[in-house]
Amino acid sequence: MKKHLKILAIYYRAALLTQMEYRANFGSSFVLSLVWPLWVFSLLSVLFYHSSSLGGWSFDEAILVIGLYDIFIGLQETILAPNITQVTEHIQKGTLDFVLLKPANGQILATITACNLMRLSDVIIGFGLIGYGLFRMGHVPTLLQVATFAVMIPAGMVTVYSIWLLLTTMAFWFVRVENFGEVFYAFYETGRFPISIYNRWLRLFLTYIVPIAFLTTFPAATLLGKLPLYFVLGSVAIAGILFYASSRFWNYAIRFYSSASS
Repeated sequence: MKKHLKILAIYYRAALLTQMEYRANFGSSFVLSLVWPLWVFSLLSVLFYHSSSLGGWSFDEAILVIGLYDIFIGLQETILAPNITQVTEHIQKGTLDFVLLKPANGQILATITACNLMRLSDVIIGFGLIGYGLFRMGHVPTLLQVATFAVMIPAGMVTVYSIWLLLTTMAFWFVRVENFGEVFYAFYETGRFPISIYNRWLRLFLTYIVPIAFLTTFPAATLLGKLPLYFVLGSVAIAGILFYASSRFWNYAIRFYSSASS
């Protein structure tokens, strides 16, 4: 693990140095990261214009959900989106063997070494929105609430990574896997708001089929003391199952890979 962390640090440092050469682009990316949550914030204000509560959530509580949505969209754009493009190109050009033959875990090198660190601003803004929402409520989370929140964030990260890995692995059989990513984005858009505002069947779908609720609504609920402990344990279980399944699927798909030299 320590070896792979050092390798990732080298990749990310090189990416940061490269991207910082274009400072105007870095600045514009940060501005866009600010504009998007403001737009969602305005939409949320419209939804609460005639009501002080929607689906059992107040306006200030819903701000936490927006913050978590921003955190995970930032993580997707920082690490996952660049890698789905990179892996697809390697497979199509037959150059993936240059990655797989390196003395490190091939899955790690192929799926999380590319990054767009400019989008980390979304993650920072997301945590800022969470802090702002808690401040507006005058709510100070207990130690247990902070601990469960700290568990659900990495569990959510593993869940998102695993879903993206499953989609990326489809590149061994399909040409345009980016389209699968767009489908996931479409579902993820529903996570901008608490899932309790949707009808019963959609809530079940977003909780147990495509676990968007475990990325935005449920982590926000832990900070507010609204979520039973078994949902936290369920978040960890879902992350573990999806990670195991995606890793096995990746190893299975590699058998069908043909390099340019083979």
